[in-house]
Amino acid sequence: MKVLITGASGFIGRRLALNLASRGCDVACLVRRTSRTEGLDRPGLRLVMGDLRDQASLEAAVAGQDRVFHLAAAVQAAQGASFEEANVEGTRRLVEACLRVTPGLERFVYVSSIAAAGPSGPDRPGRETDEPHPVTDYGRSKLRAEDIVRQAGGRLAATIIRPPNVIGPGSKDIERAIVLLGKGIVPAIGDEKPRTSLIDVDDLAEALILASGEARSVGQTYYVTDGGAYAWPEITAALAEELGLGRRKLRIPASVQLAVAAAAEAASRLTGKPPAVTRDIVRAGRDHYWLYDGSKIERELGFRPRFKMRDSIRRAVLESRARKGRAASGDERGLDD
Repeated sequence: MKVLITGASGFIGRRLALNLASRGCDVACLVRRTSRTEGLDRPGLRLVMGDLRDQASLEAAVAGQDRVFHLAAAVQAAQGASFEEANVEGTRRLVEACLRVTPGLERFVYVSSIAAAGPSGPDRPGRETDEPHPVTDYGRSKLRAEDIVRQAGGRLAATIIRPPNVIGPGSKDIERAIVLLGKGIVPAIGDEKPRTSLIDVDDLAEALILASGEARSVGQTYYVTDGGAYAWPEITAALAEELGLGRRKLRIPASVQLAVAAAAEAASRLTGKPPAVTRDIVRAGRDHYWLYDGSKIERELGFRPRFKMRDSIRRAVLESRARKGRAASGDERGLDD
């Protein structure tokens, strides 16, 4: 089976590519010339140069493919227009390329986000049938991209997956948290209330592959979670324990986080580079619940998550230590994003 993955050089895309290659698939990884492609030099993987802004490169990339997994997206941007160009117009161009060049495509899997749906309530996890109400520019752009995929539904066999926060081996967020915890700083936001769903990166890859081959999933949207509800401090405490650091005491107040985020946004406007943190991100963790019901994909497609939060954290720490060991020995074949 021949598949194309956009965003293959990212955290999720890389794990998906390796998973598909291990199953004997011919995996084309759409990357830009500036993409970091470490870890993609494996049997069954080949790099295809292209860009979501370049229609011709997309048409060349989708030609002859059986399935397309669309993961490439701007998650952080210097301004709202950047989300529109990457997430909305980029998706539009890719869908048009598939319709024009590969009309018999078996499946188009669009990896969206819970941000497209917007926050849930505290007592009832969000469901696929709920009316979306995104609260960030990123979420609104992902919802508009979903609409583009749905509008092509009569001509394109498509499935939409909305992951929550994704953790596990290779997560840059966990890597950053490890560095902060090592300095005695607790990076968690929010409070002790269970505010978020999670999914392990390899469970998500399994769900994407499963959905891409099931006829019943055509035209459907699915949440994919590990079934738990977690507080941000709980996640950070689990990471600290896996690192053997115990509970960290220095915690950054929300007011300071907002001030730092505002400064990062101001710097972004001057440099044109995406900010590392935004006020939307801080408020999302502090003010909202991001809990979702993943039973639909389990009921309809038989998906079963293998890893809970602690499993994912443990696996991420082991991978982080292994990566540092490879770097120390001079082996640079890591899986850095």
